[in-house]
Amino acid sequence: MTLPPKAGVGFKPQHFQAIQAMAPSLGFFEVHAENYMGAGGAPHAQLTALRQDYALSLHGVGLSIGGSDALNPDHLARLGVLCDRYEPESFSEHLAWSSHGGEFLNDLLPLPYTDETLAIVCAHISQVQDVLGRRMLLENPSTYVLLEQSTFSETQFLTEIVRRTGCGLLLDVNNVFVCATNHRTDAHSYLADFPFAAVGELHLGGHSEETLPSGPLLIDAHGAPVASPVWALYADVLARTGPMATLIEWDNDVPDWPVLQAEADRAQSEIDNPAEVRLARAS
Repeated sequence: MTLPPKAGVGFKPQHFQAIQAMAPSLGFFEVHAENYMGAGGAPHAQLTALRQDYALSLHGVGLSIGGSDALNPDHLARLGVLCDRYEPESFSEHLAWSSHGGEFLNDLLPLPYTDETLAIVCAHISQVQDVLGRRMLLENPSTYVLLEQSTFSETQFLTEIVRRTGCGLLLDVNNVFVCATNHRTDAHSYLADFPFAAVGELHLGGHSEETLPSGPLLIDAHGAPVASPVWALYADVLARTGPMATLIEWDNDVPDWPVLQAEADRAQSEIDNPAEVRLARAS
């Protein structure tokens, strides 16, 4: 099962009535898996209704794939129940860690790219795929520091994970831009080394900016429209991937439905007419 190569959005309950009334032409909806691990109630009633008409992507934020601790078996079991219930076209998680010593830290934290962490990440991904009986996608992170212990570049690390586990990748284009800006590197050079053959989904989102003495610091805040340079980078990605399932992420300061729909419509225009969109932007 794969997501259709169309634009989708992250579902927010406050948009449910508008979605039901308008029946938008979207490729899929994405939800955070941890928000649906209860047994019932309004969240499941809404998601069940959406699932009848749309493809579904489950996006995990709590497995701590990169953590040194063992994966939480109860959390993984609940995730398996959720996948069995909704049979999503995609399940994805983050290249990050978020728990330690049984404590959940409510953040997606960076990890050093070393042989030791590579072995941990690959073992955890293989465990997830075995339990779920499906190929998962792993998302490239947004980071704000570089760890001196790293012996792999991020693209080398991701390529080796794919080779060892057979997992796919979720390429977050905003994260690429955020990291390149924060670390004073080149986003296009990063993409030149990215293992595009493994990509099963793209993410677009907004970021915020702070100014430090050393220069700009971008925060992957998911609370604003997609920035112009990220749209430009997205067009370059589509030139490499062809039409690809693309999510508009907007998790904070969530706007009214028409604003989110407009962002998805723009992504769909890029997917359908990449040459025309590039030409219009250049002129």
